[in-house]
Amino acid sequence: MIRVIVAYDAQLMRSALVELLRSDGALDVSAASCLPGRQERGALSPDVCVADADSLEASVRGSRAALSDARSEAALLVLATPEKPGVLRKAFNAGALGYVDKDCSPCRLLEAIHTVAKGERFIDESLAFGFLQAAEMPLTPRELSVLSLAAEGATIAEVAGDLHLSQGTIRNYMASVIRKIGARNRVDAIRIAQGAGWT
Repeated sequence: MIRVIVAYDAQLMRSALVELLRSDGALDVSAASCLPGRQERGALSPDVCVADADSLEASVRGSRAALSDARSEAALLVLATPEKPGVLRKAFNAGALGYVDKDCSPCRLLEAIHTVAKGERFIDESLAFGFLQAAEMPLTPRELSVLSLAAEGATIAEVAGDLHLSQGTIRNYMASVIRKIGARNRVDAIRIAQGAGWT
């Protein structure tokens, strides 16, 4: 029996996925709104965590240690879309073993779960181009952190204070971001980065 946790923040989708997966008699399925903490996982002992990209994002922001623990105890299978290559990159950095397109067939999802439960990598072919785009992301980690703070509404001075850099350095990073991604201004850069799933 393969123990599976479905981590999806939208309750309706989470419930639908659980019902779908329970149709496979080889799966013991439970659900959570995000990747569970160490104590919850200890009680459930999952083999596979199926996580929506948004739930994965919340887990990464909430606790890198929890995500690292989840990765060591269970195979991480991410539900993603090819339109957001930045999300694929973040999932890869989080140690995901499997990647399934949200538009895949139910059979494909079940195949992916059985594959990653054996410790094998699974990548839906429809996500291949998204991975190529993710590999070509032009921004450095520092530029991404500056842009992420700006996307949260932080001023140049606040970003500089948070990152312990001068305001001039932050302006230089923002100018570099705008140039690299072909944006018209800071707001356009944030829109482009969010659309790609980078921030």
